Amino acid sequence: MRNHVIVKMADEREPPPFGEDENQKDDEDLFTEATEDQVKESSPEPEPQKVPIKPDIGLFGDDEGDEVKLESDEEPSHEEKNDIFEDSKPVVMPEPVITPPIKEETPKLPVIQSSATAEPKVTTSRKNTDPPEPENQYSISIKVAEPHKVGDGMGAYMVYKVITKTTMPVFKSPEMCVTRRFSDFLGLYSKLHEKHTKTGLIVPPAPEKSVIGMTKVKMSKEESNTADFIQRRRAALERYLNRTATHPVLQIDPDFREFLEKEGDLPKATSTSALSGAGVLRLFHKVGDVVDKISFRMDESDEWFEEKQNQVESLENHLRKLHTSMEALTQHRRELSNMTAQFAKSAAMLGTAEEHTALSRALSQLAETEERIETVHADQSDHDFFIMAELCKDYVALLGGVKEVFHERVKCYKSWKEAEATLTKKRENKAKLEIARKMDKVPQAQDEISEWEQKVDKGKDEFDRISKAIRKEVARFDKYRVEDFKDSVVLYLEQMMENQQRIMKCWEAFLPEAKAIA
Repeated sequence: MRNHVIVKMADEREPPPFGEDENQKDDEDLFTEATEDQVKESSPEPEPQKVPIKPDIGLFGDDEGDEVKLESDEEPSHEEKNDIFEDSKPVVMPEPVITPPIKEETPKLPVIQSSATAEPKVTTSRKNTDPPEPENQYSISIKVAEPHKVGDGMGAYMVYKVITKTTMPVFKSPEMCVTRRFSDFLGLYSKLHEKHTKTGLIVPPAPEKSVIGMTKVKMSKEESNTADFIQRRRAALERYLNRTATHPVLQIDPDFREFLEKEGDLPKATSTSALSGAGVLRLFHKVGDVVDKISFRMDESDEWFEEKQNQVESLENHLRKLHTSMEALTQHRRELSNMTAQFAKSAAMLGTAEEHTALSRALSQLAETEERIETVHADQSDHDFFIMAELCKDYVALLGGVKEVFHERVKCYKSWKEAEATLTKKRENKAKLEIARKMDKVPQAQDEISEWEQKVDKGKDEFDRISKAIRKEVARFDKYRVEDFKDSVVLYLEQMMENQQRIMKCWEAFLPEAKAIA
């Protein structure tokens, strides 16, 4: 009875969905249908025309009323399946466009690949809009040496020997040697700054004047008291000339070549004095520029310039902090060197007063070891100053030059917009004259309009030109800044490791003497 109920319930169930609708045969595999139909036929080789038609019938409907079976009673063997697929390959493959899956998938592959490869090309062309600069095949190196004082009292001044070696054909000789005073270096910077800053070029600044340092040099009769100041100024002047010589435009400037080539004294630069009339005018110009920066705000439409200005401000702040830290480190190492020298003297005196022979000898050796270590600390202090501290100081000044060319661009923009405002007023004046029937004054107003239209076009061209020049200059500045810092940091670390090895050798040499104390 129980089995009868189960059979009855099974008869009441609905048949599977495959038997309800013939249109749902689309979900079945096309190759399975073709395979089952070919197995059921009596002929060993099916007709090639029926193979592509049967999948189409299953997909789009059967006009002749033939039924396509979804299941077969006998499962074909593995060898028969392989034979069937081999026979169907030459028929199905020549017409891939007939089946909808091939129509949809085949065109997508080349489209995806072409779009993926096209995007990097577009971004690359946006970044590299300007052609790369050709590498300079000529070399130039400048050395500033033999500083010495000329004259006595407050009228004394320092003279430096400038030695130049170059392969550039624009110079008269491959090797040149001239003598220049400090005011000549300042006069050279003044000339280069006046000519090239307005065009968007970054001119390396000359070392600043030190009134206190030069007063000590002039009033002191012994050069040993001011040797440190003179050596630091000599190194700063040498770096200034070499930075100027690396610029592709400044290195061939007539004033720069005259500075390196002309024998004898140059014309005295009167504008370098802080108390001169030119110095006072220069101070007023700086105050006016500061007022312009505060009062006028440029509507920056180029994101690149806004980003670079923020980057320059941030970099300048960090370099100032690093320079302050390096100067403090230099001072600490200098004090450490002095304290080590005092300790060496005390140890030597204690060794002479000690009656124990082995201990006296050990103390004497300790004093000699500390003297050698004192020399190492002094050398490391010089490396801290000349390699890192002065590098940070130079780049703080160079960033000031970068900010100056950005300000020149703002001044060009201001002049351009002022010309546009004046042109608008001239056009309004002409319209008023025409309305008032004053036709005799209209030609003059038209001439003024034409004149200001030319000024507007000139202002726009100057703004575009200086913007392009600043882009190129900042890219060159960033490139050489990274290389310069890399070389300086590597050199600084090498010198530090070498000094540490010297200290280790000093203590290794002293260790046997310490162990020999009975």
